[in-house]
Amino acid sequence: MLASQWIGLVLFGLGYAIALSFGSLGIATLPTFVLLLASLWLVCRGKQAWLRGLGHGLFVLLAFALALHWLPGFNNAKVIAATRLTPDAVPFSLHLNLDKPLIGLWLLLACPWLFLAGTRKRLASAAVLLPLTCLVTLGLAVWMGMIEWAPKWPAQAWIWLFNNLLLVSLTEELLFRGYLQGSLQRALKHLPQGQNIALLVAAGLFGLAHFGAGWQWVSLATLAGIGYGLAYRYGGLYAAIACHFGLNMAHFTLFTYPQLMPQ
Repeated sequence: MLASQWIGLVLFGLGYAIALSFGSLGIATLPTFVLLLASLWLVCRGKQAWLRGLGHGLFVLLAFALALHWLPGFNNAKVIAATRLTPDAVPFSLHLNLDKPLIGLWLLLACPWLFLAGTRKRLASAAVLLPLTCLVTLGLAVWMGMIEWAPKWPAQAWIWLFNNLLLVSLTEELLFRGYLQGSLQRALKHLPQGQNIALLVAAGLFGLAHFGAGWQWVSLATLAGIGYGLAYRYGGLYAAIACHFGLNMAHFTLFTYPQLMPQ
């Protein structure tokens, strides 16, 4: 394994061992870890294409279940409890999730090339696409009456910032852009519109991952995913992460977060 894989594995292992000792992981998580290891073995050791494909398919299913917090046994610590960040906002809660980072760990071990992709590309695309994506998505959210102008820096901002960067933006861009869009781009490279298809499929799946918040957020997340996908295409993974985190930061600090109370 690469040095980065060993370092990541040690850090993740230490973190989850501490979580286990504090009761943040239950015995019900065992099937999840077994299935993740099985999919990893199939992808890395499978000698036939259909076995590797099976491993990737199993991982995608597990990744969506982990991202949506559907799998049992993860007792995620609540660090912000039903707090109104502005008087007219829906109460906001934040958990430090132990399930979602497993997506990043799997990708680190199975696809270390994701972390190198785009390192030689310029991040200039993020400087162009970030304000454009913010204008489209946040502007549309204001027009739909979901948010409004509300500049702030609440006491909870720092924990939100680190959580959103490491457990949201990084993990989601690794999955949706680096893994899904990147893999589809390679698989469809023989098609004239292969890159566009890959971008739209990844953006659509990213939107569907927000279906629990309602169709409005599905549509907004899909539009944002198109912006992130363009940043990935022209600037690589780190440009996509910068674009994703930048939009989330703009939403949190400048507008109602997460959204206005229903009338």
